[in-house]
Amino acid sequence: MANKCEKLVNEKKRAGEQTLGALYSEGKVRRRREWRGFKDTMYDFSRWLYIWSIMIDTSMGKGFVKGLFRYRWMVNYLAVPHMMDKFTIGLRDEALRMTHVAMNYVAKDIALTVKRCLRGDRRCGNDTKLSDQTVLVDENSMAAFMMGFPTLKPLQREVPTMFAANLINQYSAIHYIDVAQQFGMPGDVCPMPETEAGISIEDDLVVMGRCAVQVNTTCDGSLMGNGLIAKRLEREYGIPTFQLVAPMRHRMEDVQKYAAEDMKAAIAFIEETTGAKWDWKAYFEAAKRVNLTTRNRLEWLDINATPYPQFVGAVFCLYNDTNYMGNSGRSTVFPKMDAKIMKLVHQGYERKAMMAPEYRHRCVVWGVQPQYVIDMLYWMMQCWGVVPLTDMLSMVIKKEIAEEDTPENREQAYYDMAYLTENMIMRNHTHGGVETMVDELWEACEQMNADMVMLWEHMACKALEGMHGQFEEQARKRGINLVWVSHDLCDPRVASRQAIRDQFNQYMRTVMREEPLDPTIEVITDNNAW
Repeated sequence: MANKCEKLVNEKKRAGEQTLGALYSEGKVRRRREWRGFKDTMYDFSRWLYIWSIMIDTSMGKGFVKGLFRYRWMVNYLAVPHMMDKFTIGLRDEALRMTHVAMNYVAKDIALTVKRCLRGDRRCGNDTKLSDQTVLVDENSMAAFMMGFPTLKPLQREVPTMFAANLINQYSAIHYIDVAQQFGMPGDVCPMPETEAGISIEDDLVVMGRCAVQVNTTCDGSLMGNGLIAKRLEREYGIPTFQLVAPMRHRMEDVQKYAAEDMKAAIAFIEETTGAKWDWKAYFEAAKRVNLTTRNRLEWLDINATPYPQFVGAVFCLYNDTNYMGNSGRSTVFPKMDAKIMKLVHQGYERKAMMAPEYRHRCVVWGVQPQYVIDMLYWMMQCWGVVPLTDMLSMVIKKEIAEEDTPENREQAYYDMAYLTENMIMRNHTHGGVETMVDELWEACEQMNADMVMLWEHMACKALEGMHGQFEEQARKRGINLVWVSHDLCDPRVASRQAIRDQFNQYMRTVMREEPLDPTIEVITDNNAW
């Protein structure tokens, strides 16, 4: 009876759209903006204007006009406001606001990356001073080895060209995938490193930086792509590149000394090539912010383990990815964003606020999500009442690192930076053995009080494919509902957005014997949409 009353109260508060399918057309964008009641609609519209202000500010940067005509990936950013709308589908009150706080800053961070790329690029802005202060860093690498270089700026140039572009435009990677395959790469390799290699082959990566550090991030495909990119950096552009090798069996104690020594070597390489000196004061200040990030993320997860989760879905993942991995404690702005989100999380929890009319299942999302339909987590909440409590990429470190400047902690810092690198997003659960990939999933289910797992089956990810049988067997033993959803990460030609949703629809109808909360969005004609 209590649950029924809470459902009725929540439905009463959900002013605005009752059937979300009315928003969609067969074109590239929605028919109109979502009506959420006057207060929330006006707030949402103000954030829409804010996104446009970020884009306009970016367009005023040095080298922007040249970059717009030089780089194919630049045009994708016209669709940023549409991407933001996908993350807020059906949201009201605190959930709407925390999503905007998190994603608006992620958008701003990416916009600053674009500005820096174009300003320092030898072909566009050609700002040699900025270029000399820049260290190129892998998109999927942890920037921990930059925490003690306050005068240098790490630049993940693949973020605007591949990662963020594919979140915005589902077709952004296709051309570069085809280029890589024409060059001779196999078609069954992971599309992410294949796209990055294709961008390099096409000469669509900006050229800047004093040096570069690459990390053996996630798989053999990443190593293959890194090899091609490194050769071009070194031989054609004269940018020396260091290969940071994080141990694959990263949970074993006997590899940690090697990992720490390699971290020392990476820092020495940066000092030698840039002339900058490692600053311990800056490092330990950054370490404090890393620990704050860890504590906040664990508190959000604790609240998500209750009957009233608050900060969930793709935005939770993307915000933590940007803050934890790309920022690595260097920015003084992220703690302020964390504080705003924490305030909204507590407000929503105290009100017992819900993001959908009904919560039927509590779901842990595992595996690597498709870039081009990452907003599906909000769709399954609004369509089926399945709440995505957390995802594999957000389940990173739990322990805090040394943050006080002492002789002992200076030595420990190399181990801590190695630990962060070993446990970075996209590799902490795809390496390290069956314990990290399979066993920790069930620990997450127990921690989050989940009764369902949605397992992204990235068909080009050989590590995950090899564990298929173990996931199935152990889910049956534990009585957990397990739904597999196949995709090809960056290539919607292999599995379209609707084909991905249909896999979930079929499971919910045939296995769970349920009807959708909102049948108007069970099928969405968005194959031609950004």
